[in-house]
Amino acid sequence: MLRVVLIDDERLALIQLESTLRALGSAIVTATYTNPLLALNEASGWDADIIFLDIDMPGMNGMEAAKRLEEICPGSALVFVTAHNSFALEAFEASAQDYLLKPVPRERLSRTIQRIRNRKTAMHQEVKKDSLLIRGFNSIQFERDGVPIRDFRWRTSKSQELFAYLLYYHDRIVVKDKLVELLWPEISLKRASTHLYTAIYQLRQSLKRADIGLVISNASVGEGYMLESGDAQIDFVLWEEGIVSLDPVGDHNASVHEELLKLYTGDFLGDYDYLWAESERQRLRNLSLQHATELADYYTAKENITKAVNTYQRIVELHPYHEPGYLALMEFYNRLGELSFVQEQYEKLRRLLWRDLRLTPSAKVERWYGNWKRLYT
Repeated sequence: MLRVVLIDDERLALIQLESTLRALGSAIVTATYTNPLLALNEASGWDADIIFLDIDMPGMNGMEAAKRLEEICPGSALVFVTAHNSFALEAFEASAQDYLLKPVPRERLSRTIQRIRNRKTAMHQEVKKDSLLIRGFNSIQFERDGVPIRDFRWRTSKSQELFAYLLYYHDRIVVKDKLVELLWPEISLKRASTHLYTAIYQLRQSLKRADIGLVISNASVGEGYMLESGDAQIDFVLWEEGIVSLDPVGDHNASVHEELLKLYTGDFLGDYDYLWAESERQRLRNLSLQHATELADYYTAKENITKAVNTYQRIVELHPYHEPGYLALMEFYNRLGELSFVQEQYEKLRRLLWRDLRLTPSAKVERWYGNWKRLYT
């Protein structure tokens, strides 16, 4: 949900706009103002995604307020809402994202919200040039400008796990006692505290030698540590933010959903046997499967067989025990007349289930495959 602030000296106009936004269900109005000067005084605490503001207001008009808001809230999209169409050029020169005429039709407001949401999602996905990208899907890796940083070395497995835990709780304080209990539960508190201090020192030195601009700071009066992400981007954070911010799959955003599917490259910290990561690993895995299935269902409904097949192939690659994915592929290959591929998908599923789980395919899969086999053999 996008966070929205409304500024208009006409209280009725505020009520109408807030009501329309509430009906759309895609944004939360966190503050409303009839006094632009009061709004500017409180703007630093908003954390707003969109600021809707009138142009013709007493005391300070919308154009003046917009210039100030650009400085105070650089991450917020500005949208002018006015009864006059004569300010459009000036509005866009003031870096407005949109210009709406009162009364604002619901459909027009919906398009504005969607455009800004798509832009924010694209910005989250795009890795800025020269910025640091931290990968946490599968294994921890560092990239700058799309190029892997090869010369980073973990001093010990404990320092690697320490970093992984701080990364998971990035920009939040993790108390020392929690880290000690997690990493050195079998030794005394005094010895474990010494090990923690040494591991933090080694980790800072390794980050510094590899010129990775991350800070591990002492926090809470020395009682904890915090990994400050700064301008760095984290793949599992970007991915989930994209999933949450997008509307359901449709013609207008299917390509963005595809890019998000590509961003999920494997399980959260999947290459490491960290018990503390398992619940988060499973949560993100389930979210990935739900998202990919929705995309596959969309392409199936649109009769876009090529993209549906590609999506289901990705599903079984990421979720190798997901029987509905194999069955969907068997059905599509049958429709395409690729009979050998139908056989291949069934045998792949059967071998995998037996080898890893000592299970056989479900009754639904066996029934479908049995009927198919009687027709073509």
